[in-house]
Formats: sequence, structure tokens, C-alpha cells
Amino acid sequence: MSLFPIFRDLSKTSGSSDRSMLTELCKYSLNGHLTRRTVADPPMDSIEISEHPMGEEVFTPDACRFVADLVRCFREERKRLLRARVDRRADFAAGRRPDFLPETLDIRSGDWTVTAPPKDLSDRRVEITGPTERKMMINALNSGARVFLADCEDATSPTWDNVVTGQVNIRDAAYRDLFLHRDGKYYRLNDDVATLMVRPRGWHLLERHVIVDGESAPASLVDFGLVAFHTARESLDRGTGPYFYLPKLESHLEARLWNDVFCHTQDALDIPRGSIRATVLIETILAAFEMHEILFELRDHSAGLNAGRWDYIFSVAKTFADSPDFVLPDRSDVTMTVPFMRSYTELMIATCHRRGAHAIGGMSAFIPNRRDPTVTAAALRMVTEDKRREANDGCDGTWVAHPDLIPVARTEFDTVLGGAPNQIERQRPDVVPSADNLLAVDLTGGDVTIEGLRTNVYVGLRYIASWLNGVGAAAINNLMEDAATAEISRAQVWQWVHHGRQLADGRTVTADLVRGVIDLQLEVIADELGGEAFSALPYDKARQVFEQVALGPDFVEFLTLPAYELLP
Repeated sequence: MSLFPIFRDLSKTSGSSDRSMLTELCKYSLNGHLTRRTVADPPMDSIEISEHPMGEEVFTPDACRFVADLVRCFREERKRLLRARVDRRADFAAGRRPDFLPETLDIRSGDWTVTAPPKDLSDRRVEITGPTERKMMINALNSGARVFLADCEDATSPTWDNVVTGQVNIRDAAYRDLFLHRDGKYYRLNDDVATLMVRPRGWHLLERHVIVDGESAPASLVDFGLVAFHTARESLDRGTGPYFYLPKLESHLEARLWNDVFCHTQDALDIPRGSIRATVLIETILAAFEMHEILFELRDHSAGLNAGRWDYIFSVAKTFADSPDFVLPDRSDVTMTVPFMRSYTELMIATCHRRGAHAIGGMSAFIPNRRDPTVTAAALRMVTEDKRREANDGCDGTWVAHPDLIPVARTEFDTVLGGAPNQIERQRPDVVPSADNLLAVDLTGGDVTIEGLRTNVYVGLRYIASWLNGVGAAAINNLMEDAATAEISRAQVWQWVHHGRQLADGRTVTADLVRGVIDLQLEVIADELGGEAFSALPYDKARQVFEQVALGPDFVEFLTLPAYELLP
């Protein structure tokens, strides 16, 4: 694949502060398609990209200019919105509680709908998610799921190699040119594959290997920009489109920023407005109060909402970290049927269907084990119950993390949907929005136990070591753990220590108690893995990160922020 830039250099234009004076309609060839930009090209010496053997395939001169343009246009608004997050969290620490916004009442009460979904996003009854590793992508696209989410976020450790090769794999998938020779086997795409969606990293993350004007670029704009630049036109020509999942939004203003990015991108690439579609993960408790508003901001680009259940639980602990009223019990007790989780998912379904949008259920962490029939049977039973509840509640589809779970999920949704592509027409007038219900963490029940503490420490250490080793989704004790579940583990430990929570056996959770549990769990892990395998993984660094985010005096917003500094 080659690009042939024929840009006029307008970087030296002077004599006016009016941006229109720097605007030039420029054209370039992208795989034979004529596209346009409406902004001047930045000088290439202001863009720095770290070296990688496949870097030239991804970071072509035109791709660099496009990403740099996105960064320049939107980084300041991103910074402002991140500062707003900090301010809101300070308000909650002072005792204020979130509520539905009075200034957007007209949006919540208005009679409007989002744009109807494109044909290949009409039926989404089973979606499979996974990292952007090449073999896993081939298997996922061939799995029989309706949608495959290529996850650049929680399921991917953002090593530079993973970032670059992931972009190559996504591009090849869009072009139906994804294949692999490995260990004497040949893997290729089937004629009929799942619809491709991509989840870029969240607004809070930076990509230190992409420098624009001396600053690390927002990782979200790097991930999104490269995918859009390399695949948007090809996807549209194939009858699909550039489709995305948007993670960790905390307000409708953050959705508005994404909408501005989409509009800018469509104009710059000369593709129709509304071509880009995005599903927003409702995985923060603050976003749950603004679901109508989020759909409204993205209404021409919306592909519905998804219940990002694990990050949602983490967000409760993070948002109200300083409040003893929001301390969670053992992770195993925070199920999808406890009151505050039930309220959130039902409100999502009701909101989506009122606005003509898909409501997509969340991920069950249970996964089968092909070597252990007992584990597999238990996983299938739990996943069946989970997906039956979602389908009967009104979800239009759901997530799975393993191909063997697709038939289970599909059966439950087939039973409810029959031949219909979705159940958007099913309204939920019985669901009444209530701030009290969304915040009813005190009704969760359950206990804080030594077993729960050990599990959190074990999962936290195992996952962080895996992440630092370049693997972002890890099967641990027959559960699929990613950054979200690791965040729950460390957040709970921080809560329990910070608020002096008592264990069921009467002991108080202290930093010293946790350090002792860390010592013991590292011994357990070493015994399970064997000395050589244990030594090959960065458990010393994993302990360092875990203690920083679980035992530090202040709640660290995301464990991936300090962990990122330790990536090779």
C-alpha cells in the first residue's frame, strides 16, 4: 500500500490569524480514491514517531499529517474536559452526589431518535471482543459472531509493538487481507466474517511514541485517526463502515468532543457525514446519569450503548473513593442483580429503545476450559443465566470473550428475538429514572473477607505482570481478566484499607495486612507457574505498581497510568 502526497505547503502562510486564510482544498490519492483535506498540512519536522519495523506501513507521511491535524484541533478541548473530571471528583469528595442534569431536561424529555443503524449493524445479537493480535483477530472474525470488537484498550497492553502491529492487523482485516502462517498452519479469513468495530484508548491516555509539537499525542486520537485514515474509504466501498466503540466517557460533553472528531474526520477524508458510527460504553457511573444526552450528542453517528459492567463497578469505587458509603464488598458479591447494577442496566435499555438505539449487554467473565469439562460446564451455566437475563430484559445483543460461548449466547437471544434483528421497538415504561436507585450501593449486601482480599491481590498481581509483559487480556482462574477487572481488584483493596473496613473474621484491613497477603500470593503464583516461568515475568514491577495503586495515600485514577511508565 502506497500513498502519494501532492499537498501544497501552506505552513509558511502569514499575514492573517484567520484560519480560513490557511485553508486549502488539497487532494491526495489513497489506494486509488480521491479524498480531500480542508486544513493546511503541518510541517513534518513537528511530528516525531518512534521507530518500528512496520512503522512505515502505518505512519505514512499523509497518515502522520492527518493524526497531527486531529491532535492540534482537539487536544486543548480534551485537556479541558479532563480537568473537568478532576473538578467533579473533588465535588464528590466534598459530599456532593451526582444527579440528572437540570440544564439538559429538554433533551431527556424531547421527542427525538438517533439515526437508524446501517444494515450490517442492525443485528448484533452476539459480539465477540478481543485484542488486536493477528491470530486472535482471524479466529474472532471467523467465529460466527455478528460483530468483532478489535480492542485497542482494556484487552491490549499498549507496548509500541502492540500498537503498531495492531494497526496493521486492523487495516488488513478491513481489506480482507488478514492471514497468518504459524507453526505449519495457515490461518485466513472466511468469506463471511463478523462486522469489524474498533475500540480506541480512552481520553485519559497518551501515546508517548507519537509526539506532536513536543507533546505526547492523545492515544485515543492516534488509535482512531490511524484506523479511520487507513480503512474508512475501503470499509465504505465494501458496504460496511468505520465503526467504533468509545470507552470511559464521563459526560455528554466528552461525547460531543468525539462527535466533533467524527465530523472533522469525515470532511477531511471526504466521506459522507454519518458514515462513522460509534457505540458508547456506559462504564462510568457519571455517564449513567447522561445517557440521553450522550445519545443526543452522537445522534447522527450513534450505534447505541453498551453496559461496560466491570469498568462501571470500578468507577463507583473511583468516583466515591473518599466516601465510606460506597465501599464495595468482595467482588464475587457485586453481581449484575444487585440493586445499583440492575438499575443501571435497565435504565440503559429503556433509554436506548426510547431513542431508537441498540442496547448491548455486557461481558460475562466466565470462560470455558477445553481441558477441564467441569470448569466448562460451570462457565456455560453461568453465561447462559447471564445472557438469558439480558435478552429477557430487552438487550439487543451481548458480548462474549471466547468463541465457545457464542452458541450459548446466540441461543438465548434467538429465543427472544426469533427472526427479528433486534428488539429496539420494545419499550420499558416500567423503568423510572432515579438517582437514588443508581447510587444504591449500600443495598449490595455481601462481606469483605480474607478470601476476597486474597483473590483481589492475586488477580491484581497476575494481571499487572501480564500487562507489563505485553498481554492485555489474560485467563486467570477460569475468568477472563482485563484492565477493568484488575482495576476493581486494586480499587477494592484501596477502599478497604482507606476506610479501615473489617473482614468477616474481625480483622481490620491495613496496609501491613495487605503487604503480608502480597507476600503469600506471590509464593502461590510462583508455585503455580514454576520457578522459571515466574522469574520470566516482571513480578517485582507488578508488586511495585499494585502497592502504588492499592496502598498509596491518594486514589490513582487508573493503574495503567503508572504501569505505562514501566513498559519497555
